[in-house]
Amino acid sequence: MSGSASPVDSGASPSGDAPPPAQISVLDRFFAITARGSTVSREVRGGLATFFAMAYIIVLNPIILGAGTDKFGHQLDNGQLVTATALMAGLTTLLMGVIGNVPIALASGLGINAVVALQLAPKMSWPDAMGMVVLAGIVLMILVASGLRQRVMDAIPNGLRRAIAIGIGLFISLIGLVDSGFVSRNPDAAKTTVPLGLGQGGQLQGWPVVVFVLGLLLMFVLTVRKTKGAILIGIVAMAVLAIVINLVADVPDAAWGLSVPNIPDSVVGTPDFGLIGNISLFGGFHEVGWLTGCLFVFTVLLSGFFDAMGTIIGVGEESGLADKHGQLPRMGRILFLDGVGVAGGGLGSCSANTCFVESTAGVGEGARTGLANVLTGGLFLLALVFTPLAKVVPSQAATPALLVVGFLIMASNVREIDWSDHTVGIPAFLTIVSMPFTYSITNGIGMGVIAFIALRAATGRLREVPWLLNVVGLCFLVYFLLHPIEELLGVK
Repeated sequence: MSGSASPVDSGASPSGDAPPPAQISVLDRFFAITARGSTVSREVRGGLATFFAMAYIIVLNPIILGAGTDKFGHQLDNGQLVTATALMAGLTTLLMGVIGNVPIALASGLGINAVVALQLAPKMSWPDAMGMVVLAGIVLMILVASGLRQRVMDAIPNGLRRAIAIGIGLFISLIGLVDSGFVSRNPDAAKTTVPLGLGQGGQLQGWPVVVFVLGLLLMFVLTVRKTKGAILIGIVAMAVLAIVINLVADVPDAAWGLSVPNIPDSVVGTPDFGLIGNISLFGGFHEVGWLTGCLFVFTVLLSGFFDAMGTIIGVGEESGLADKHGQLPRMGRILFLDGVGVAGGGLGSCSANTCFVESTAGVGEGARTGLANVLTGGLFLLALVFTPLAKVVPSQAATPALLVVGFLIMASNVREIDWSDHTVGIPAFLTIVSMPFTYSITNGIGMGVIAFIALRAATGRLREVPWLLNVVGLCFLVYFLLHPIEELLGVK
């Protein structure tokens, strides 16, 4: 877990064919390119592949956050969100490359941004919500520095960790279906027991939904064919199609959602940094109370915690950088920088930045060092001046990506749960279904943790539950019973 150099970092060539030190450039020595069996050209290809595989977040993150409304009815500006998303992705990815020296890029995490937009912001102001994201990042850094992050990781059973990821996959898939207009909420006046329905009145209507359906089909076809940058290609293609449709058909602007697909006057523009640093660290606690506020911070923390760990380990295994214990060189630095990314995303008001699994696209192209990240991060920063292009992408062109990512998350985790052990399977099931059905990641995690503890206790296995998980379960129990507790204590 420390940042000390390993044989991989020290410059020793695995094959013993490394050129003499005098022939190795400063760049090569700094990033240990030759020592890791890579070349500058491979790193460049890897950096490009990673950027094009994850650049969709520049469009998608503003759509998710921009759809949310805070307690006071305020929405975040789409242009400012595009700037913040690209800026913080670029900076945190560069930091991971230069300090962590691994080809793992960071950007606003899908799932975490939904927590911020749909759970935190409606209870407080946007600066309050982003302040809680910063606090979650600070807690992560403290956990790494104290060695507690690994202990917390070990306290959550593997089946429950996998279920959290699957639940988030289902949750963001539902968000994609709703935001695209493919699924809509049935009016309360209908007094129906079915909360959601297909399209409008049970029918798919309008060109925007056609764009979503074609985009979803295209992205899945490209994914099946293992096309690099499948999601970005799908978004760009559907944005072009939406622009053409908007030019030749009579489509109301409101039907497209946040962004209307019109050709911009210019493809370049001045970045708007208005959201950077617009946070209130402790204002959210004044709005929701300390207990609920702490649980919100815990939710943000946990939402990105396991996803980042899984991505780091996955990239390490695929790249061959992990040792026999699954540890990467400079693991302590990598985990700490993940915390910096979470805090940095909150500071930029673009939600928590976390490690992106799309980094495996760069690893597949040969990336083995942080030099690939330097290129990826540089491209994100370059994207700052092309914000007008991102602002013409309608939600129907981007939201298919949520279902593709949701599928990939589920596919990589569902087989890892031991469904035959009901003390694991039942909590996993409750976690998975509670997230989309209650539209809350917090509720899903809480249901799973409490059910796991209860079932282990009922089968005489309570001693197998780590004390730290019991503490977490108690916090969630108070969270679910907060209203009756307040009534009992006379707290208003």
